Amino acid sequence: MEKIRVNKYIRECGIASRREADRLIEEGRVTVNGAVADPGMQVSEEDTVCIDGKEIRLIPEKHVVAYYKPKGVTCTKDDAHAELTLEQVFRYPVPLTYAGRLDKDSEGLLIMTNDGELIDRLMRARYGHEKEYEVVLKREVTDTFLQKFAGGVYLPELETVTKKCIIRKTGKNKADIILTQGLNRQIRRMCKALGNEVLSLKRVRVANILLGDLKPGEYRRISEEEEKELRELLKMQL
Repeated sequence: MEKIRVNKYIRECGIASRREADRLIEEGRVTVNGAVADPGMQVSEEDTVCIDGKEIRLIPEKHVVAYYKPKGVTCTKDDAHAELTLEQVFRYPVPLTYAGRLDKDSEGLLIMTNDGELIDRLMRARYGHEKEYEVVLKREVTDTFLQKFAGGVYLPELETVTKKCIIRKTGKNKADIILTQGLNRQIRRMCKALGNEVLSLKRVRVANILLGDLKPGEYRRISEEEEKELRELLKMQL
């Protein structure tokens, strides 16, 4: 293969998105042929690239898996306070990385893959893919709440206004929410800003991939048809 930037190489190994790869490089955790990597370094399969001393290699076969993350599981393994991490509970024959996390108190669909480009696309809001959630709230879902939530909510701690979204009332204190944005704990922050509180939150869809009949802790490899449609939605080359 032709030489490529080391951050892209890490992404193509399915280890992390390019942004996360940049962070690993900045932290000095990446070496190339025994030397600490710099951001502009070019590498190929002939080079020995390591993260935290462990060699990584390009993976020819790419896997995309739908996984039901149980409530109480923390996605990132770097959280020193996590009681239970995704790495501890998710078992698959090939190392996979999540593409868009769910917070510890939330449950539902995670896309797990070793396709670095797919991870990048799923973690960038600019591609406009939808993420759908079933939410139970502490207080009643009023018409005023629905109108304000859908129109965009100012989040003072993030100093930003959320993008317009779709919200449908499904019960006295229940709603389905569809976002194309992915701010940290976005739905919880939005509800709090509007004087309500999330009691439970479950992600049931990412783009065209559905949680379906999966139970907490279960996974399935998505079909060829689903993967083809997903890549088309994300404007990826097939």
